Amino acid sequence: MGYLGIIIVALMFVTVSKILQVCRIVVWRPYAVTECFRNQGIMGPSYSILSGSLGEMKKLRRVAMGTALNTNSHDITERVIPHFTTWSSQYGETFLYWYGLQPRLFISDPELAKHILSNKSNIFVKPKARPTAEIFAGKGLPLINGLDWFRHRKIANPAFSMDKLKGMVKGMATCTVSMLDDWKNHAISSADDQCREVEVHGEFKRLMADIIAHTAFGSSFVAGKEAFKAQLQLQQCCAASSTDTFIPGSQYLPTPSNIHIWKLDRKVKETLKSIIDGRLNSPTTGNSNRFGNDLLGTMIDALDIFQSRAGPKLNMEEIIEECKAFFVAGHGTTASFLTWTVFLLCKYPEWQTKLREEVLNECVMRIPDADMLAKLKLVNMVFLEALRLYCPVIRLFRQGSEDTSIGNLMIPRDTCIEIALVEIHRSEKYWGEDAKEFNPLRFINGISQAAKHPNALLEFGFGPRTCIGQNLAMLAGKTTITLILQRFSLSLSPEYKHTPVDNLLLEPQFGLPIVAKPLQ
Repeated sequence: MGYLGIIIVALMFVTVSKILQVCRIVVWRPYAVTECFRNQGIMGPSYSILSGSLGEMKKLRRVAMGTALNTNSHDITERVIPHFTTWSSQYGETFLYWYGLQPRLFISDPELAKHILSNKSNIFVKPKARPTAEIFAGKGLPLINGLDWFRHRKIANPAFSMDKLKGMVKGMATCTVSMLDDWKNHAISSADDQCREVEVHGEFKRLMADIIAHTAFGSSFVAGKEAFKAQLQLQQCCAASSTDTFIPGSQYLPTPSNIHIWKLDRKVKETLKSIIDGRLNSPTTGNSNRFGNDLLGTMIDALDIFQSRAGPKLNMEEIIEECKAFFVAGHGTTASFLTWTVFLLCKYPEWQTKLREEVLNECVMRIPDADMLAKLKLVNMVFLEALRLYCPVIRLFRQGSEDTSIGNLMIPRDTCIEIALVEIHRSEKYWGEDAKEFNPLRFINGISQAAKHPNALLEFGFGPRTCIGQNLAMLAGKTTITLILQRFSLSLSPEYKHTPVDNLLLEPQFGLPIVAKPLQ
């Protein structure tokens, strides 16, 4: 056999191997995983080659997006994850479906969720995100696994200590007062009754961008905000493609969508890189950290170019990705839960009155500090109830890195487990007959006593990967709500449509217009 024959045989061998590999991924594995779960009594919608269950999911979502809920209803599951409502009625609360080629096991049991989220042996890891999601959310703490996650978390922890966060309340208040002064000025100049209609979801996103930019970048916050604007556009691209069939490798094709995403990502990275270079070239004195006491300064101090520094290190690319992740995780989630808190205070004016009385009793009309905010017990209870009913992240995902068992279930390797917080948080089994109603008093004795299961509220996750920024989010939220209640009474605009939607975070589809009336 000549060289040409050998080359032909080699090419045929490679081609057949690739075809068999594709068949295993696209045909054999879905069949084997489906049979594994069927033998355990777990069923689900049928698998379609490449698209899995995405076609049916897209149809259900399209129908759900065309409906609006009654403003008195907090039973949002059917609108935000319509596939759960449809498939759970057919296959039970635990079922298997296919997100393209990825098998997903849907669970809504807090005991199973606790077992999965509290695991420390790296069996249940964060699943690999789609390329667009990685570009948008950043390959930082929320997405990485293993030793990389441990290294990043250890470096970031000091920036989120309560002592440092308490010192940020003044800056949070400054940003909020600036927004509220704008509300008041417009109200005074625009109407005889001095009321102003405000679309608060957009306002809160801009406010949280200010606060997070100050928190992360300190004096560099103006440049930081420019990077974040581009990142918000990336979020829209990512949400729009979430139910599209993904073909591996398609992220490298120069399609109009990909080119737009690449340009936005380049803008984000170049802006963040210039901020970091500015800090490196102008170290400060008088701070415990020569590059600043904010999050960015903490990470720059861990740069791997400083070989003399002991402890874990980060490279430049990792710092950029962490900045992206911090903005997404801190900005969007806090804006979301503040939006839904205001919605609930508008719907239940008696609770708005109670909270205003508490705020005026503890803070009078002063700018609150961390000690004042810690005394706002009713505000805290309302926040917890808002997070229960309208949690910004309505689903958590983990993927088995090996064949394993949870409870009576055997989970094949690489199966993604979808933990439905939106369903756990409003299950009558754990929260009682008023599970779908607004009742902050359920938290009067704390979170662990509020439900029949101590882990039925998972608003910030659970276990070692509990959200690192939860104290920052609560402080920013309390600061904002306190200053609003000191200055305004709030009511829903007649234009509001109750249309919560899962755009990676739970948001009102058409915003939240309210009427804000100055109290003084």
